[in-house]
Amino acid sequence: MRLKKYTDYALRVLIYTASKPEGELASKKEISEVFHISENHLGKIIHQLNKFELIETIRGRSGGLKLAKQAAQINVGHVVRLMEEDFLLLECFDKDNNYCVITPACKLKHILNDALRAFLEVLDQYTLADLLSNKDELRALMDIRL
Repeated sequence: MRLKKYTDYALRVLIYTASKPEGELASKKEISEVFHISENHLGKIIHQLNKFELIETIRGRSGGLKLAKQAAQINVGHVVRLMEEDFLLLECFDKDNNYCVITPACKLKHILNDALRAFLEVLDQYTLADLLSNKDELRALMDIRL
């Protein structure tokens, strides 16, 4: 299973934002520089995270972004499901575009579906707060100063 970069970057935005000191806003520019992601691409991700009410954007000169809820309330599995467009692991997972002749008898689809379900169940066990248990180390790597 491979997550799209879009999802990876969304998780990084959440980790970065949650790593900021209490009351301090993150900026798109900072995140762009730390992770070497274009600001344009980040803008789309930030828009989605805002739309899903995971982050709040504050406009203006001293604006930026912050978490819309506590890190412990943001479930990693939920974020992944929101950011991924689909989980079509094989052609046969896509009913509209499945041309595989062995689909009616193939067991692989069921095995991979079980694996996908297990993958998401593991992610559901973690929150953003769990990803921040080493916040000091993360802050050092992201050059976030207190």
